[in-house]
Amino acid sequence: MKLGINHLQHIGLPITDLETSQAFYERLGFQQVMQANFMHEGAQGRVSMMKREDIVIELYQMPEPELSRVKDRKDGHIDHIAFDVSDIDVTFSLLKKEGFAVVEDAPVFLNFWKNGCKYCNILGPDGERLEFCQIL
Repeated sequence: MKLGINHLQHIGLPITDLETSQAFYERLGFQQVMQANFMHEGAQGRVSMMKREDIVIELYQMPEPELSRVKDRKDGHIDHIAFDVSDIDVTFSLLKKEGFAVVEDAPVFLNFWKNGCKYCNILGPDGERLEFCQIL
């Protein structure tokens, strides 16, 4: 199967306070390269992409009540691993055709980066979420 994965694009981390997490990652040498808001179930969340060399970490703060679930965790966790792809529509079709557990009905557009991005997710055998993302 020729899926066309270019490279690891980012690792998504749900966090409880965006400013605190940004400051922490800045101390590790990361710089903010993108910040945006997003809607989740009628409420606004916030996201910041932090980059150091070739490593990109997506810090995202969910709106309430999802934020409470993040705060209640005993340990942090990685929410998803994202792969960069050149054509999300071709990737989505191929994943569906090959029988992967695709989460979305179609690629989803987000107003992230300069011209937005489109993504879709599949679930792995233990429920891990793998994202395929095209920055437009």
